[in-house]
Amino acid sequence: MKKQIEVVAAVIKKGNKYFAAQRKDQGELARKWEFPGGKVEPGETPQEALAREIKEELNVEIKVTDFLTTVVHEYNSFIITLHAYFAEYVSGEFKPNEHLDTKFLTKEEMADYDFAAADLPIIEKL
Repeated sequence: MKKQIEVVAAVIKKGNKYFAAQRKDQGELARKWEFPGGKVEPGETPQEALAREIKEELNVEIKVTDFLTTVVHEYNSFIITLHAYFAEYVSGEFKPNEHLDTKFLTKEEMADYDFAAADLPIIEKL
């Protein structure tokens, strides 16, 4: 039986662009682009988890605003339930601790990047 993982992702908008991050070069999703976020810890709300993960991974404070969508996707080695939320940048300087690269991309530009499959339905909703 495949491992099931529940995670949250931030859709941070600046003008007509959205923040995207490239995963490290390891695992099934190596070097894929994604909306950043992470796992919800016991006792946390999804919104609290998302604010914490973004602070840990990118050194910025965000305000989680509206729920966008939930995506369930089966990869080769695990099943992911991904809850995406819109978030507003509050403070700090984007410094990735867990990613190879980061960019603000328009929805159209995202077509030129290799996004993780679970993130594709999020892009379609934008």
